[in-house]
Amino acid sequence: MKTNEDLRNDVMEEIKWDPQLREVYSQIQVSAKDGIITLTGLVENYGKKMAAERAAQRIQGVKIVACDIEVDPDRKKTDAEIAEAVENALHWNSAVNKDQIKIIVDDGWIFLDGTVDWEYERLFAQRSVENLVGVKGVTNNISIKPKPIDAKELRSKISDAFHRSATIDSSSIKIESDGHKVTLRGKVRSWAEKKEAEQVAWSYPGVMAVDNQIEIDVKVFA
Repeated sequence: MKTNEDLRNDVMEEIKWDPQLREVYSQIQVSAKDGIITLTGLVENYGKKMAAERAAQRIQGVKIVACDIEVDPDRKKTDAEIAEAVENALHWNSAVNKDQIKIIVDDGWIFLDGTVDWEYERLFAQRSVENLVGVKGVTNNISIKPKPIDAKELRSKISDAFHRSATIDSSSIKIESDGHKVTLRGKVRSWAEKKEAEQVAWSYPGVMAVDNQIEIDVKVFA
């Protein structure tokens, strides 16, 4: 089992290795305690903050990431300029239907609203605007359009997807469904596996909520 120092060093190395963070890794501080990683520091855009959080989540043994990194854009933009850039970014992303999304920008913070058909559209909408100059943060309030769901088929399809995955141990995960909500339980080795399981569940059409109660416990797989 990794010590706090081992975990801290692994996260720092992963941040340093990430191409998006190589130039700013020295501006990010990492602390570790009992599987909880805390990130602090200052970066110039929200995309780098999210990249640092995702880098920490990829490390085996990490249970929770508290990302307290501050964003201070080196090039200031007005809310009107940011809103225009958001419109263009969504327009040029083929995975997103811009007409389904409403945008509000307040002091550099982007609020996304509306309804889409798939979780990937909701995710891609946010990823499209995270790295824009002047953005301090993104609140994603986009919802998924409800569709009729066959609970038995849903559990079967998600289970099949878990079996196909190279990183998810499907035998360790229990799938429950109630209406448009999926609940996942079980144990995995890393935050990355937990999030991948959640994304698999979101991939079924009509799923409007995923309650990811999977635990991270490296000792079970040791």
